[in-house]
Amino acid sequence: MIIGGSDTSLTSIEWTFSEMLKNPRILERAQEEVRQAFGSRGYVDEKDLQELKYLKAVIKETFRLHPPIPLLLRECAETCEINGYTIPAGTQVFVNVWAIGRDQRYWNEADKFSPERFLDSPIDYQGSNFDFIPFGAGKRMCPGALFATPTIELPLAQMLYYFDWQFPSGTSHENLDMTEAFGNAAKRKSELLIIPIPYNP
Repeated sequence: MIIGGSDTSLTSIEWTFSEMLKNPRILERAQEEVRQAFGSRGYVDEKDLQELKYLKAVIKETFRLHPPIPLLLRECAETCEINGYTIPAGTQVFVNVWAIGRDQRYWNEADKFSPERFLDSPIDYQGSNFDFIPFGAGKRMCPGALFATPTIELPLAQMLYYFDWQFPSGTSHENLDMTEAFGNAAKRKSELLIIPIPYNP
């Protein structure tokens, strides 16, 4: 459980940061929010993470486009019918969370990274909205969902607070490779290389 939880959390942090780097306006807004929230204190800790509304929206949007586990394996508890097909009890079913998060029927501009869609939105990832289930839903929902949230939020807030970021020579937000690799967790195909510049307020 610990290895599985750390791998998916790390993947989510990497994708969230990648999406912010790909969209400088979003990175700037998230960084400004973090620095305003923790500026008077001079350091980042867990205490005021709940105040970071925009960063939370950025993370939700990342979960939508890059769910930690793109395919969830479930077993039918009872026989049911879906789209005219009878699914017998005991059948193992793969739920394509990746495709659900990009479905044009449920998401406006589904392929666009837009955290604003989650600001002042009641949609959460606790399994009550079936068009947004990065941690699954029901009795088989990921038990680490509540642990994952601060595990992702705190490192991101620290990276945004303590550093400014720039691309190495030859790379920019326009040509940042966002290709996914196949596997249990949908990681980046290429490593994310970025230069931290210490921030001194």
